[in-house]
Amino acid sequence: MNKWLRFIPALAWMGVIFALSSRTGDEINSVLPFFQKFFPGMTDFNWGHFVSYFILAAAFDYGFGRRADGIVLKLAIILLCGLYGVTDELHQSYVGGRMMDMKDIRNDMIGAAVWTIVISIPFVRKKWRRYAS
Repeated sequence: MNKWLRFIPALAWMGVIFALSSRTGDEINSVLPFFQKFFPGMTDFNWGHFVSYFILAAAFDYGFGRRADGIVLKLAIILLCGLYGVTDELHQSYVGGRMMDMKDIRNDMIGAAVWTIVISIPFVRKKWRRYAS
């Protein structure tokens, strides 16, 4: 497979993040009650940043393949996710009822860092590499 094609999942997921960031504050708040039926203690969507960037880090990891097993690329994945998080927050600041929040960028990077920690566990890495090759 062409090595650049392996980054299509990351680009697609970045598109999903961009689309979700395009929703106004009212649109986001209107779906919160639906999720609260399943998660009664949920008061907002801050957890969404963690999950979204955990997935983005996994997609970048897939793109880099076995090269992502090294510490330098693991750090690069976290940095790439953080940089995209910054652009996402800037974009979000132009959407009605939304604003830039540094805590969101922190949560983005935590999600990406957790992926790199999880994928560093030998049996997880072995299964992931087998699945992702």
